[in-house]
Amino acid sequence: MAVATTARTRHPVFHRMVRTIRDRQLFEPGQHLLVAVSGGPDSVALLSLLTALAPAWRLTLTVVHFNYGLRGTESDADEAFVAALCRQRGITLVVQTPVLTKRRGADSLQARARVARYRAMAQLADDLRADRIVTGHTANDQAETVLLWLLRGAGLTGLSGMRFIRNQRIVRPLLTITRHDILEYLRREGLRYREDSSNATSLYRRNRIRHELLPVMEQIAPAIVRRLERQSHILRADDEYLEEIVDHLYRSTVIVEPNGNQRFERQAFTRLPQALQRRLVRRSLRAGDPERRAPSLRTVESVLRLVAGECNGMLAVRGLDVFTEREWIVLRLTSHRTVASSSGQSFPAVTVPGTLPATVYWPGTRQQIHVQVMTKQAAEAWLKQGTPDCAVFDADRLSAPLIIRAWQAGDRIHPRGMPGKRKKLQDLFTDMKISREERSRIPLIVAPEGIVWVVGHRQDERCAVGKDTRRCVVMTVQSKTGSGGAG
Repeated sequence: MAVATTARTRHPVFHRMVRTIRDRQLFEPGQHLLVAVSGGPDSVALLSLLTALAPAWRLTLTVVHFNYGLRGTESDADEAFVAALCRQRGITLVVQTPVLTKRRGADSLQARARVARYRAMAQLADDLRADRIVTGHTANDQAETVLLWLLRGAGLTGLSGMRFIRNQRIVRPLLTITRHDILEYLRREGLRYREDSSNATSLYRRNRIRHELLPVMEQIAPAIVRRLERQSHILRADDEYLEEIVDHLYRSTVIVEPNGNQRFERQAFTRLPQALQRRLVRRSLRAGDPERRAPSLRTVESVLRLVAGECNGMLAVRGLDVFTEREWIVLRLTSHRTVASSSGQSFPAVTVPGTLPATVYWPGTRQQIHVQVMTKQAAEAWLKQGTPDCAVFDADRLSAPLIIRAWQAGDRIHPRGMPGKRKKLQDLFTDMKISREERSRIPLIVAPEGIVWVVGHRQDERCAVGKDTRRCVVMTVQSKTGSGGAG
């Protein structure tokens, strides 16, 4: 990258950015950059700096601006400001207006906006054939991110903060520059910018870190932003080294089958240091995720507990069924068979492992369903329990595999206590005054013989325990308490 910039005197921020671009190999001369510009100080400075660099580096710039419409006229004013900025510089502007649907139990509005923004930028970069997506994250953003992950109890990867290059495409050339330096650059260049009113509210955790926590830390440890930035660099080097080791482990120990399923030897895995176990699980879960998202630490710990357990079981994690099978740990892609609810949400069918006991997670009701086989004598306590969360069946009247799925039109059951009678589940739900939305979430236990249990509501008569029963299949449900979910 021995391309010279213009000869006239540049602001120190410009030279620091160019040095970062070269040292980190963020992009090369002659490339097409998609630049995210909100109108705030960081992105305005980024656009100004890249505009100054563009002639010497033969860069093509396209700006993308996101108007979520969440702040009414203020959002529209931001868009107009960015449009004027681009017209002054002769830069193409693309405005995106993603719709953010609020869902119960979903991430914060800021988090959903961020996910939508990155997806839209990736798609736009593909459409425009842009080489890189450039964002204006600064050293202050890095410090805030490190503290956010610290408060979540994150591991080394989280504490190393944002990377200069994300997914080999998104680059952050201002990551070593503080917001103070950015504001000083804007003042000297006479550049105006927009202030986002939502940045002042204390509703969001990042804002509280920015306005409350960092100022206190600055009093205790001056230049705290630089200190946290330096810490992130140190930890990132350690993290990248460990990732190299794990990449080698993954290639040498994990068998990836043609259908995308993964498996590795349980005994070899348990011999690894715990630090490498965590990273190998995370690497495998990420490889199996449709969007290649990293799992939460809680999810990784749930898998480790499953592997260490004496009995077999199953966890459903973002498109994967994770279970142990004799000497193997298996990550199986979830069946593509789904049933959509009236709200459009769908729940993939899950197969109960053939080796019992087993535990399967059902996302519709956020329940763990435990299946085990025992003698009739041992099952007496369960038979007497008589609660909606437990069902006992004659093991010799059930065939494998057992499948857990949502209801489908035309489903029927032979209700317990109604010998010879067959009833549509739709009619059963109507009799019990269960809404369409609720019924679409209820798990059904289905054997080759048909539906055996509408979990929590009705059992099938054909596989009921009788006087000749010797072995029982006992099924119990428990509300999810943190295992098996994906963060």
